[in-house]
Amino acid sequence: MSDTVVVGLDIGGTSTRAAAVTLDGVRLGTGRAGGGNPTSHGAERAAGELLAALRAALTGVDPGRVRAGTIGLAGAGRLLADPQGRAAFDRAWSDAGLRCPYAVHGDALVAYASGTASPDGTVLIAGTGAIAAQVHELRLDRVADGHGWLLGDAGSGFWLGREAVRRLLSDLDRGQRPGDLTGPVLAELTGSPAVADPSRATVDAVVQVVTRRPPVELARLAPLVVTAARAGEPVATALVAEAATLLVESAGRIRPAGATDPVVLGGGLLTGDTPLADAVRAELARRWPDAPLHAAGDGAAAAAWLAARDLPGVTDPAALHARLVPAAT
Repeated sequence: MSDTVVVGLDIGGTSTRAAAVTLDGVRLGTGRAGGGNPTSHGAERAAGELLAALRAALTGVDPGRVRAGTIGLAGAGRLLADPQGRAAFDRAWSDAGLRCPYAVHGDALVAYASGTASPDGTVLIAGTGAIAAQVHELRLDRVADGHGWLLGDAGSGFWLGREAVRRLLSDLDRGQRPGDLTGPVLAELTGSPAVADPSRATVDAVVQVVTRRPPVELARLAPLVVTAARAGEPVATALVAEAATLLVESAGRIRPAGATDPVVLGGGLLTGDTPLADAVRAELARRWPDAPLHAAGDGAAAAAWLAARDLPGVTDPAALHARLVPAAT
């Protein structure tokens, strides 16, 4: 088995990560490139980042040893339905010297597989956006939310940032001085925590700053909410509690009551040491007390495992997972 190599890629909007590993768990190479999501960057640019990450991961590795590959990608269905986009990815794969087949899966499935080898369970992700998915036989079965900033992503980084701005505007409308959360939010948006007299001028400035930027940039304010909640600031604490409730409610739309299969938490807000992660874990434990909770880990390694598990001679996918996918810390 040590001669067989598999390749996994975890492609996101800001980075593309690749890993080349043997079935014995030896990591032969890793690669990293820029954002490779074809929905946000276009297929040709995304394929270029894919190729750069692949070439880095395969440095010193004979591409002929690679037997299978998997690409984890947000919007995988759109890529598979786009002949030109799929052709661009096919060319990048071939230009890297690879002749083996590759599969494309949604990033939610890869996040799930990075936390557990169980074929059935739930993944709950909160980063810039938010989504929950039920996994059955290592395929995405039912999905909740992931509707984007305009219609959903409840409890996400975007949601936290937007709600923080709303609280700031409410303070200003009342003629109140911004507090320990809304003051830093004001400073982040306008460059100063000072409030004009009359305060409506500051309200107008905040609204203009927010509406002139892409809406998803509100997610950049989420760390301010997390920091304030960690310090016990009451507005931030309430926002985090509400976000946790919304996220677990999303999971509850697709996860049966009393389920005992695992839940994997993904996205920076749920895998880091954050008050939101703590609140979500507590609520999940209350709703599903017998379900193991795992954190998502190395997506590229998980993608490699998904590629390897169906190869001839692989009889114990769980043991293979233990070798290929580092446990999240």
